[in-house]
Amino acid sequence: MAVTPDLEQMTEMVRDFARREAAPGVIERDRTETYGRDLVRAMGGLGLLGGVVPEQYGGAGLTHHAFSTIVTEMSRVDHLLALAMTFPSGLAGAGLLAYGTDAQREALLPPLCAGETMAAAAITEPSSGTNVADMHTVCRRDGDAYVVDGQKTWISFLDTCDWLVTFAKLDRAAGREGVCAFVVPRDTPGLTLRPFKNKLGFRAIATGEVFFDAVRVPVENRIGAEGQGLRVAMAAVETGRLGVASRALGLAQDCLDRSTAYANERQVFGRPIARFQLVQSMITDMVVGIESARAMIRQLADARDAGQRARREASLAKMHAADVAMQSATHAVQIHGAYGTHEDYHVGRHFRDAKVFQIIEGQNQLHREMVAEYALGLRGPDA
Repeated sequence: MAVTPDLEQMTEMVRDFARREAAPGVIERDRTETYGRDLVRAMGGLGLLGGVVPEQYGGAGLTHHAFSTIVTEMSRVDHLLALAMTFPSGLAGAGLLAYGTDAQREALLPPLCAGETMAAAAITEPSSGTNVADMHTVCRRDGDAYVVDGQKTWISFLDTCDWLVTFAKLDRAAGREGVCAFVVPRDTPGLTLRPFKNKLGFRAIATGEVFFDAVRVPVENRIGAEGQGLRVAMAAVETGRLGVASRALGLAQDCLDRSTAYANERQVFGRPIARFQLVQSMITDMVVGIESARAMIRQLADARDAGQRARREASLAKMHAADVAMQSATHAVQIHGAYGTHEDYHVGRHFRDAKVFQIIEGQNQLHREMVAEYALGLRGPDA
């Protein structure tokens, strides 16, 4: 797809903001495990959070291609700030767009796209992990409310979110058709948020456990009809994986940029290490991986812009981009040698974060299985 002047201008805006505002504190945010909420507000003021959300709900109305492009650009500096750029279009907003009422969309999406509020998506559970349908959090109808009991884990934005979208089973015997989706304000009685500390990667975002102890949720906070909860969750799958793949690509690109610069500067045995074949081989691996990941991400974005579900393309793009990020970060640390372990050189942080990319939005082993099933005819295109 051709890059339009409007997209060029927006990409340049993101590039300037990332370098001028986000870059100076990125190491400190990682070290102290603190998130740049003020930067999210600033991005919202520039219209950078609206993504593919329609303009009538405060969004930017971008194509998936444009959305992916600006997310990748921000991720070259700070992919965790880029994560905030993906939430209105993905985990927090997609289900509302597809199944929410007009009142819910009008109340929740404009402030989310403006950076005035932030949201969390409480889906994963301790015993189910990637198998979202096997949830143990339950709900029951009690007059004009639902009472929710259970636990979620590895939920992000626990320190900054104003509300959560979460899921519970109304009827455990109904399986996938027994799930309900809800919006729950963070100050709701019985709701406890407990962040994990000192994580391997993604340190700047508070990720941890969410406990529901007889949490009363008004009926008007249910998203979609009873039993549509899993469909609400799945509404975010393709755009969510597009966002993750784009962020992983941005991280990989920064690994390459820093490695080529360092290899041309670093002198060993009287010449730049860029002249050594083994270093060149690692650079080649990074270039090939990044370019192929970029092509898969573009294919996914184009399919989404054409109105396709693109489940297969989403698995390919997420899996490959995450693996490329890990390979690129590994090579980048090796090229930097001992300096690769020093926080001032960034690539060590990329190495830690790249491993997490292989786990989120479906572990890469799951995606490998899905890709094989598509190829073998064992899984339909929309499954």
